[in-house]
Amino acid sequence: MILLIGCEKGGPGKTTIATNLAAMRARAGRDVLLVDTDIQGTASLWAQTRDEMGISPRVATVQKFGKNLSNELRDLSKRYQDIIIDAGGRDSAELRASLVCADMAIIPVQASQFDLWTLDRMDEMVKLARSINENLDARILISRAATNIAIPETQNAKDLIGDFDTFSLLKTIIRERIAFRRAGAKGKCVTEMYEEDTNKCAFEITQLYKEIYQ
Repeated sequence: MILLIGCEKGGPGKTTIATNLAAMRARAGRDVLLVDTDIQGTASLWAQTRDEMGISPRVATVQKFGKNLSNELRDLSKRYQDIIIDAGGRDSAELRASLVCADMAIIPVQASQFDLWTLDRMDEMVKLARSINENLDARILISRAATNIAIPETQNAKDLIGDFDTFSLLKTIIRERIAFRRAGAKGKCVTEMYEEDTNKCAFEITQLYKEIYQ
């Protein structure tokens, strides 16, 4: 399966999501490759930290750029059971190329009007990609949401996303929690640091993993 984590705007925690899912997939015994197409290279730095810390299982990671990315991803998918792509937070050749070959695209958005405005652009990109990749499954993930569930922004975001028939909305909501940053700094996923039945961020990422893969 080729899974894309990408969006047109920076800041919704796409690298956090991509690295956590990659580590969890590796821990499940899958042969997974994390593809970093963001020039900032944060996912690659996370994987390097994981290697330096000697954390097992290792998560294979490569950096790939350019318009030929879709062909390279198709070739890599013959050698790996799972590919997870971390695409930069902007409209780029890499994001568009990834949409053309991905089985599923997870589009993280923050529950803010600025992020939600970018969905018009993503709507256009997904529709264009489907002219080639007709089976592309595109899903919206509300990410970095406020931990105070009484704040109405999240419900407002759900209502606005419902206006698009291009995407489906994931049930899981990933909230802004410092535990994600602590785990990332150690080259880990949060489930390697916390128990999912007692820690909220570990529970959330586990629920997202199950929605995507099970």
